[in-house]
Amino acid sequence: QVQLGESGGGLVQAGDSLRLSCAASGQPFTNYFMGWFRQAPGKEREFVAAVSRFGVSKYYLDSVKGRFTISRDNAKNTAYLQMNSLKPEDTAVYYCAARSTSCSGTGCYVQDEYEYWGQGTQVTVSS
Repeated sequence: QVQLGESGGGLVQAGDSLRLSCAASGQPFTNYFMGWFRQAPGKEREFVAAVSRFGVSKYYLDSVKGRFTISRDNAKNTAYLQMNSLKPEDTAVYYCAARSTSCSGTGCYVQDEYEYWGQGTQVTVSS
């Protein structure tokens, strides 16, 4: 079992930045690809970003490329999502997730392949 806990959400204005953190425990952190997903009100949950076990490969939703950066610190068992130039359409509950299988490109989008999920953290961007 892996336990995941997100933090760092909040209310910001358009153009501001936030950094989300996802602390993991329970199993060796390097066993897992880490992903970030989000769910906006009235919408389905969608993929945002993923990072490979040692941070070499990273994948992003097109709409966040150039604004969001996913990273991980394996010594701290923590994954991050740095979000810059936030827009009102980025408003959502953000979830981190872990998968034991490798992925690449759109293969990382598949939510069912992520075995463990956090409870989510709310990000609200006002215009």
